[in-house]
Amino acid sequence: METGKTVLGTTDPLAIAFFLAFVVVTLAVTYWAARRTRTTQEFYAAGRRISGFQNGLALAGDYMSAASFLGIAGMVATKGYDGLIYSVGFLVGWPIILFLIAEPLRNLGKYTFADVVAYRLRARPIRTAAATGAIVTVLFYLTAQMVGAGSLVGQMFGLGYETAVVAVGALMIAYVLFGGMLATTWVQIIKAVLLLGGATLLVVLILARFGFDYAKLFGEARARYGDAILQPGKLVADPVDAVSLGLALMFGTAGLPHILMRFYTVPDAREARKSVFYATGWIGYFYILTFTIGYGAAVLVGQDLIVRMDKGGNMAAPLLAETLGGRPFLGFLSAVAFATILAVVAGLTLAGASALSHDLWAGVVRHGRSNEREEMRMARIATLALGALAILLGILFKGQNVAFMVGLAFAIAASANFPALLLSITWKRFTTAGAVASMVAGLVTATALIVLSPTVWVDIFKKPEAIFPYKSPGLFSMAAAFLAGVAVTLLSREPEAERKFEEEKVRTYVGIGAD
Repeated sequence: METGKTVLGTTDPLAIAFFLAFVVVTLAVTYWAARRTRTTQEFYAAGRRISGFQNGLALAGDYMSAASFLGIAGMVATKGYDGLIYSVGFLVGWPIILFLIAEPLRNLGKYTFADVVAYRLRARPIRTAAATGAIVTVLFYLTAQMVGAGSLVGQMFGLGYETAVVAVGALMIAYVLFGGMLATTWVQIIKAVLLLGGATLLVVLILARFGFDYAKLFGEARARYGDAILQPGKLVADPVDAVSLGLALMFGTAGLPHILMRFYTVPDAREARKSVFYATGWIGYFYILTFTIGYGAAVLVGQDLIVRMDKGGNMAAPLLAETLGGRPFLGFLSAVAFATILAVVAGLTLAGASALSHDLWAGVVRHGRSNEREEMRMARIATLALGALAILLGILFKGQNVAFMVGLAFAIAASANFPALLLSITWKRFTTAGAVASMVAGLVTATALIVLSPTVWVDIFKKPEAIFPYKSPGLFSMAAAFLAGVAVTLLSREPEAERKFEEEKVRTYVGIGAD
């Protein structure tokens, strides 16, 4: 690639060939899965026949999103060291899942995390609040993925941004609608293998340019952009904002509906723990790679070209692939990034559809009396509705940095979902009113603070000054959720819930009665 020039934005036959190959393979997987998806358990949980190793790879595929691959690499390339906050924050949530969440989820739940919170509490209010929090989280996350999809596919095929978003949305709907969790799982496994392989090759080629010496890479970055690119403060200057963002990323992982849902695909709690062990290894390895890719792009591609191609910096990794391996590597890596987006949006759509059909329709509207056929029909209608909404939001949020938007989704997950889930598992005194108060307080506080923050109030509404000064609300909204849950619980007693706590503990640790 000549300095300052790229073929991105023009139609590349090689990239199209890689893209079509992936689409053909994954549609074949979807066809195979559709023939094996007849019941709600098969649609939501792949019949609980996924092994721990397979689920670990699928978890990694579900979690290593376009925001991570495109957004973090772009953030490091344009902002420097502060991109590490996202890499580390995304990773350190996994030990929390391993030690606090994985086993109770598998032994107490059925298809969604609301099953766990509602296990000994009153189901209807819990499912209403939990499904609302889950859907809002999914929509934020989906929007970020669709923004990345529009940028990448549009650049790769020379399509308009809006056309690219619609095309990705149509494929995403097809995977979930026909193949359910089984197709989604195998699409995520294929994507994880491709992404880890492509990112590894990219890093090897970067380091080969610098004699496999990180000091030379960072020295070149300092020579071109000054000391600021190696120091904190360029992206998140306020320490309160840094702590708030870190907390949201760390605890948000344990509240993401599409991640929690994956623990119902394995046969027992032992396989659930193995899933987290494998996933943590793959994910940790991947985030180390994104940091190197970001600095490599800053030095070898240049910030000017990266920002010119996409003001959010999301094209840093594909541009770097073109610099190091020409059109063939650009085509391969673009197809990998496309696979990344499709796998994640499929998982998100399935989680959102489950919240709508299993929690809201079957649990709240039909009082648990709907049959399998009816719930499957509602799940598919919900998939279509969520897919259409994701396409619309992806178009409306054009141009935003996708990693930052995912940070906002994590803040909502950490505030609306995680506190109530943790308190319901660990606190005998916890009541239905306390759980609902916690989920509502977390959701409302996080959403309101996001709207009042500089990200929306200044950047989107064009107001001169933000009402809430911090970009990440996690520190404040998580505190509000825990305080509301504890305070409201202490106002009353729920003897039936307390009596069931001992039964819940036995099932959590032993698994007796779990599906």
